[in-house]
Amino acid sequence: MTTSAITPHIERIRKHLLSDYAGMYRKAIGPMAFPFISPGSAQYDDQIWDWDSWLSNIALRQILKEVGSADAFDKARPHERGCIQNFIHWSRTSGCGFDGWIPFGVKAHKGLERPADIYSTNMHKPCLAQHAAFLVREDRDVAWMRENMYVLQSFINNYRNHHRHDCGIYYWQDDHAIGVDNDPCTYGRPPRSSGSIYLNSLMYRELLALVYLLEQLDLGEVAAQYRRDAEKLHAAVQEYCWDERDGFFYSVDLNIGRGPLHKWLHFTGSGQLPDWPCLIQRIGMWSGFMALWAGLATPEQAERVAKEHYRNARTFGCPHGVRTLSRLEKMYNLRASGNPSSWLGPIWGISNYMTFRGFVRYGLTDDARDLAEKTIRLFGRDLERFGTLHEYYQPENGEPVLNPGFQNWNYLVLNMCNWLEGRDVVVEF
Repeated sequence: MTTSAITPHIERIRKHLLSDYAGMYRKAIGPMAFPFISPGSAQYDDQIWDWDSWLSNIALRQILKEVGSADAFDKARPHERGCIQNFIHWSRTSGCGFDGWIPFGVKAHKGLERPADIYSTNMHKPCLAQHAAFLVREDRDVAWMRENMYVLQSFINNYRNHHRHDCGIYYWQDDHAIGVDNDPCTYGRPPRSSGSIYLNSLMYRELLALVYLLEQLDLGEVAAQYRRDAEKLHAAVQEYCWDERDGFFYSVDLNIGRGPLHKWLHFTGSGQLPDWPCLIQRIGMWSGFMALWAGLATPEQAERVAKEHYRNARTFGCPHGVRTLSRLEKMYNLRASGNPSSWLGPIWGISNYMTFRGFVRYGLTDDARDLAEKTIRLFGRDLERFGTLHEYYQPENGEPVLNPGFQNWNYLVLNMCNWLEGRDVVVEF
């Protein structure tokens, strides 16, 4: 049950979202052959982005359930599916459909060319199958995805074949468009060296989403192969990313064996050569909580993550949610920054939400309730004072730092409201 102190905030949030959500819809334009969902705020109104459109759609479905109109669902559906179809359309028309390279974003008024070397730069984050699986599950209709499955498999095969280390951990090609822009585990580091826990958490759920889609199309024998890939990734994350000492999931450094070794001293005789494939990066980044969201943790690990990190005010815990970087890290920095956006400590609605979902998954109800209430108060107060939401906030007093009018995944706060009230909740696949 909700407390009386946050009930006015919930009412304010619900009223604002129900009156504002239609601003997410965009018509087909330029290279986007289908209508789509804009991720939010005026500066992004002619663009489509990967994890932004996916998570905005989760929030949109919650809003549509509140609206309760069949016409509202019918109006939204082409825009929802268009987010997936536009990326696949771009891939096909650019000649990338067979090799699986799909861009992380498309702009209506600026052409996007196929990279000269598609294996040296990042592509669409592994959430495309998850977005499709979510819509297929919600609408109980998979027919519209049948003709898209080859491109979708090629996309995931690209990740498997060209973004995966021999130890089974997936890596970023570089630090461009990684979603958590200046994550110190990736930002400014050598190419193909960052085995990001954020990336691997997304990849695990992406593989399971592809399995679901294939099974819905009665392609179970194909699905079984991707299920094995998911199981191998789960094992790799447990082996290399879980830190028993700290009770947390970390990214790993894959830049092993590339540095100079003294040839005479190290390559002769019977001395031991480095036989570890990666080194754990003990950098307190919020994305360690993503392992709970993805279901990669054991129940015992999840309890340690919550107890030792979320409930710890010296590191991640704060009055308004989850710091995106532990306050103990030397890189901790709250100054406003765009391109790269700052993930060095400020509060983001999406990091609060993903951490919240992880707590719900593992039955950590008290932590989930605490984080939901903090997020509701943060956004409710923002709407009360400024009539809009912002991109990110200061952790201690909740003051907005940047970008008023940011819709996007901030709207997932309504899903948190419904969970807190014991109402039907829309969740990602």
